[in-house]
Amino acid sequence: MVEFFFGFFAIMILFCSVMVVMSRNAIHSVLWMLVMFFHVAGVYLMLNAEFLAATQIIVYAGAILVLFLFVIMLLNLREEMNIEQLIDGWPAGLSLAVAMLVVLILALGSFSVKPWGQWSIEVVEKTTQTKALGKVLYTEYLLPFEIASLVLLVAIIGAVVLAKKKLKS
Repeated sequence: MVEFFFGFFAIMILFCSVMVVMSRNAIHSVLWMLVMFFHVAGVYLMLNAEFLAATQIIVYAGAILVLFLFVIMLLNLREEMNIEQLIDGWPAGLSLAVAMLVVLILALGSFSVKPWGQWSIEVVEKTTQTKALGKVLYTEYLLPFEIASLVLLVAIIGAVVLAKKKLKS
C-alpha cells in the first residue's frame, strides 16, 4: 500500500511539474505549483518527516507562492502574451530533456541503498527529526548554509536597489 501511495505522489509531482512549465497562463502555473508542493509534503509525511512536511506547506506553499503571485500581478503580462515569439525553443528544450533523461538513467543505474553516516533510522527515532536535521545542518553543512544565506542576502539587497532606482525615475 505504501508503494502505491509513493507511486501516486511521484506521478502527481511529475505531472504537476510538467503542467507548471506547459501552462500558458502564469496564474495557472502557480496553482499547479501549489498542488505539486502539497504532493511533495505528502512524500515527506510518508517518510515520517513531519517537520519537513509542515515546513514545505508553510514556507513554500504559503510564503513563496504568495511572493510569486505578487510578482505576477505586478508585471504586465498581457503584452508579453500577445507578442509572438521570435525563437522556437522546442529543439533546445527537447535536447536538454533527453540529456537530463540520460543522466538520470545513468545515475539510477549506479544507485545502491546503503547506510551512510551516523544517522540511521534508529538514531533519528531516538532523537527527534527536527533535532537530527538541526545537528546535521549546523555542524556538517554549516559553510554551505552560510553561503546560501549570503547569496539570499545579496539577492534581497539587489532587489531593494533595483526597486529604489525604479521609484526615483
